[in-house]
Amino acid sequence: MSKNHTVKEYKLVVVGGGGVGKSALTIQFIQSHFVDEYDPTIEDSYRKQVAIDDEVALLDILDTAGQEEYSAMREQYMRTGEGFLLVYSVTERESFNELSTFYQQILRVKDTDSVPILLVGNKSDLAQERAVSFEEGEKLAKQFNCEFLETSAKQGINVDQAFHDLVRTIRAKNESIDGVASSADATTQNRQNSVAGAQAVDTTTTSQPANQKAQTTQGTSGAARKQQSSQGAPAKESGGCCVIA
Repeated sequence: MSKNHTVKEYKLVVVGGGGVGKSALTIQFIQSHFVDEYDPTIEDSYRKQVAIDDEVALLDILDTAGQEEYSAMREQYMRTGEGFLLVYSVTERESFNELSTFYQQILRVKDTDSVPILLVGNKSDLAQERAVSFEEGEKLAKQFNCEFLETSAKQGINVDQAFHDLVRTIRAKNESIDGVASSADATTQNRQNSVAGAQAVDTTTTSQPANQKAQTTQGTSGAARKQQSSQGAPAKESGGCCVIA
């Protein structure tokens, strides 16, 4: 890797209710290790460098508290986040229902309707305890206008893909913004070129009558000189004879 090459950093925030497996997902991704016991998180930050689609990325992942009493603190994290994993447990209907609250909070804090988000239904390995169907997850993802995955932090199913897909979503948004900016710059440049061209044409058109006027003046002066020359010439005497009576 070149010394001048800068690795792009992505700030990801993991959001969801308490006990849905946010920390288990994050630690499985960072350390390839499953944490079985539940220890409520207030704030944990992790960093990992990975290659996604042959492009190196440094992921700064913030695992947030799901409890309502930490809502104000969570908003602070949301302001700096570039992308969000919205996590619920497929075994808990309530964790699924409260995602709309988290989603609206993100849109309000970011003050935009276009935020990179990935909806994650965790604990897919607990099939016998399932309370939320896969189809319901897909439907909610369509409402949020985002991608959807079911994961198992315990078995490592779709864990890497969840974080990688979120980075891909962020990249796609950034490329879209860059494309719009480039198009706007090109439009501005074309407009400036058109104005400059119009001014050049106007200058040429304005100077043309002056040339014609000069030519007309010269023509008039020539005619005047010719007339003066004609008037100044001596008149010819009339010829004739006299009659003698």
